[in-house]
Amino acid sequence: MNQDLRRVPLDALHRELGARMGGFAGFDMPIQYATGLRTEHLHTRERAGLFDVSHMGQLRAQLRDGRPSTLHRELEAALPVDFDDWPAGLQRYTCLLNEDGGIEDDLMLVHLDREVRIVANAGNRERDLALLAARCPGLVFEWIDAALLALQGPAAEAVLARLDPRAAPLLFMESAELELAGAHCFVTRSGYTGEDGFEISVPAPAAEAVARRLLADPDVAPAGLGARDTLRLEAGLPLHGADITASSTPVEAGLPFAIARTRRAGAPKAGGFPGADRVLRQFAEGVRRRLVGLVSYEPVPVRARTQIVDEHGREVGEVSSGTVSPTLGRPVMLAWMDAGALRASADGAFHAVVRDRRPTVHLTPLPFVPKRYKR
Repeated sequence: MNQDLRRVPLDALHRELGARMGGFAGFDMPIQYATGLRTEHLHTRERAGLFDVSHMGQLRAQLRDGRPSTLHRELEAALPVDFDDWPAGLQRYTCLLNEDGGIEDDLMLVHLDREVRIVANAGNRERDLALLAARCPGLVFEWIDAALLALQGPAAEAVLARLDPRAAPLLFMESAELELAGAHCFVTRSGYTGEDGFEISVPAPAAEAVARRLLADPDVAPAGLGARDTLRLEAGLPLHGADITASSTPVEAGLPFAIARTRRAGAPKAGGFPGADRVLRQFAEGVRRRLVGLVSYEPVPVRARTQIVDEHGREVGEVSSGTVSPTLGRPVMLAWMDAGALRASADGAFHAVVRDRRPTVHLTPLPFVPKRYKR
């Protein structure tokens, strides 16, 4: 192991289970297990996969002055959210934007009575904390010392309900406090695979006991970050640092829902968040480039950073994520494309530049594989 990499609470369990470990965002993480990425991916689609995502940053934003209005006001100035129509206990997706509207990170927030829980991407966690603290001087931010497990797949509800029946009634993006294998856990019905499932925040000392209890269920198998990546790509979910970055906006990336409707032009709380001028202008005027889905029916893998050209050989885009879909058996990809080229194409067909080959790729609606959230 690289001594500069941080270990997650389940490190010893991953090694016991035969995981191939690798560095990711400064952490030593399980990439895949002996069964292989494809098996883990398909098992998650058919039953349930257990992913360790403890590298993600879990933050708690609390009041400095004890007034809930301060919590809401400062976070609304820092993020394009609105707490007025946000029920306590509900999780929402949003973006931490820079002054030019670029996505510094995409975040999951849970609104609770006197605090907001935030999950940040691993590679951005320290920068996110510094930026939020600077923008919200009236709030106190602290890291939550907990592991984060993602139980994903059609059997996830039954598996978790066998440990605590209160898991079953939850709907997509709802949260609850559950008792799992003797541990008090904070759970949201969410995940980044496109499957139904749960993200489980477990006190670090109890993480191994909870993970072992879940893995003892015959429906559950361990799955690594490799399968998580192919699953999220099939679901058309962008990955920060690959598909979305500080130079891309939510409108360009097809993430308009990250901007609360009440923060858009003509609405009661229009603007007032970092990058609002550019983002609201793009809503009104459109964009010059878009993040889109492409699929190929030729057996040529198309990977990230592959150039996309039109019928005349002119460069019109670049792949940001690509894989051969284990579910569909064909190459799928997210790509940044020139909006004018998309409008000009009669049939949505382009070509990927893969060494000396030019497989045809077709514009396709996202997701590639339907999401199965419980709503």
